[in-house]
Amino acid sequence: MKKVLFVASECVPFVKTGGLADVVGSLPKYLDKEQFDVRVMLPKYMMIPDHFKQNMQYKTHFYMELNWRSQYVGVLESVESILPYLWIKFGCLSILLALELLVQLAS
Repeated sequence: MKKVLFVASECVPFVKTGGLADVVGSLPKYLDKEQFDVRVMLPKYMMIPDHFKQNMQYKTHFYMELNWRSQYVGVLESVESILPYLWIKFGCLSILLALELLVQLAS
């Protein structure tokens, strides 16, 4: 079974600002679940509706050395429409830096 991780800044139905959210929200659902272990990784934005946040379960956390400080990174997990989602909670990191860190963690 091949593992596929979608790492994105937005995804329908959680948060949407453009077309990327539509692609990330629909494409993973159409991959054959018998051939692919598919997961989606997203930042845990404050604007995500509460009914989705209630389904998030703590998975783990760690601290990442970033310049002169140790930065908290939390990982939560939820399942929506049979698809597992990983949520990354971070302190004051910018979204671009956070996504870069996520890609490094996934590889």
